[in-house]
Amino acid sequence: MVRGTRCHGMGDHRQLSFANQEKPGLAVQWRDSPIALPAALRLRQELFLHISHLLIVQYCAILVFSSLYAPQPLLPVLAEAFAVSEAKASLLITVALLPLAIAPVAYGFLLQRLSARRLLIGATWLLAVTQVAVYLVTSFELLLALRLAQGLIIPAMLTSLMTYLAASAAPGQIARVMAIYIAASVLGGFLGRMISGLISTQFGWRWSFLFLAVAIALCALLLQRLKADPPVSFQRLDPRTILQVLRQPSFLRLYLVVFCAFGAFASLLNFLPFRLMELGTGLNETGIAFMYAGYLMGVVTSLLSLRIADHIGGTVNTMLLGSAVFLAALLFFTGSQVWVMFVGMFVLCAGMFLIHSLAPGVLNQASGEQRGVVNGLYIAFYYAGGTTGSFLPGFLYHGLGWHVYLGALAMTLCFGGWLLWTLRRSGF
Repeated sequence: MVRGTRCHGMGDHRQLSFANQEKPGLAVQWRDSPIALPAALRLRQELFLHISHLLIVQYCAILVFSSLYAPQPLLPVLAEAFAVSEAKASLLITVALLPLAIAPVAYGFLLQRLSARRLLIGATWLLAVTQVAVYLVTSFELLLALRLAQGLIIPAMLTSLMTYLAASAAPGQIARVMAIYIAASVLGGFLGRMISGLISTQFGWRWSFLFLAVAIALCALLLQRLKADPPVSFQRLDPRTILQVLRQPSFLRLYLVVFCAFGAFASLLNFLPFRLMELGTGLNETGIAFMYAGYLMGVVTSLLSLRIADHIGGTVNTMLLGSAVFLAALLFFTGSQVWVMFVGMFVLCAGMFLIHSLAPGVLNQASGEQRGVVNGLYIAFYYAGGTTGSFLPGFLYHGLGWHVYLGALAMTLCFGGWLLWTLRRSGF
């Protein structure tokens, strides 16, 4: 490269750059000249668009998980408003989680025929409409049906979000983009509970869902700005492949670990509001919502889990540690002091997300060509555990008391820990 030639005519002091004269087709470029500005502007605009599109998608992810968990701190209020039992009110979370357990199968055909952008926009508008309907609802049965409808819409949105992010990410940036997505999903789970509690305390529970409807409608409008329209690639689960995966003892054990862990986790988060009311703490919806602040520990734990694994001898050992921390966290909920439970929520979430952040990686390292099926089954077992835990243990709580209920959760976690121990001994 030869530099330093100056043009002195007409007062022009721009510097010339002759780019490798030996290669044909390379033009002389003027540094700092107007000729180079359009390319620089295009690059800057593309970078801005990429960042803005990423922010829009993350905003959508936050709203999806906010919608999923917004009713949780309001369950006692909703039970009173519709004159239903606590166990029946808890179904509002159960019916929304249920479709997530079967989504890998149910959405197979649809997601192969629609683009991620189109499916995401359509599903987002539908979710906004259902939130408006929840604001207007007058019967518990209709509210339950609307929550089921939301549970059917949310898996389509989650699949579209992940597909769009994976297809739009720059080479080598997929892991980083997905890590941001996971953080956004955890943040959404917390904000959904927190904001719904705050709004319900000030204006009534219905306004929480109307606020969500407006926020989701805004999201649907913002999604129109997404330029890229990557096709959705979704691998349908073949029954023979499913059986082949489940016949592998190590895979089945890990699936059951996740089933037990998220089952216990979802259960405690679902019935904690009723326990706080039972203790006569005087907490309103905002106070109950603040009890979920420990959920943010999931962001920290997810980011640190691999480092912890490097220090204590592998991912299975770290998941065993997570199970032990989770089990110890139950002790914080045996008493009646609110501040102890508040601290316990941070410990609980640290243990849970040590397991959840590492289990998919362990499965993917061992899955080979069956990765799509393995991941689909992971989602199915994960949310099947959440569906079961958010409802069935409630009968123990209401029939035999809180401490028997906690004992059942502890036994479930011990079973999951034992399965992890057998995996460790087998060298998995």
